[in-house]
Amino acid sequence: MDVRIGVQYSPKEIEVDLGDGVDGDSVQKEIEKVLSDGAGVLKLTDKKGRKVIVASSKVAYVEIGAESGDRRMGFVG
Repeated sequence: MDVRIGVQYSPKEIEVDLGDGVDGDSVQKEIEKVLSDGAGVLKLTDKKGRKVIVASSKVAYVEIGAESGDRRMGFVG
């Protein structure tokens, strides 16, 4: 499962691959809890054990989706 985090004043997003078998509903609830407080930090650990920590006050958006292999890119000509 992929989680993409938009950070205020940054043109790039943070992408975190949580791996297979992660429950999207529980991840969403954890993220909503942290963001509703507004003073905490959002902490996620990817499938390789790397930690991503972002101040919740700086989070612009969070996108929770499927595995990155499911994404398609196309160009309109």
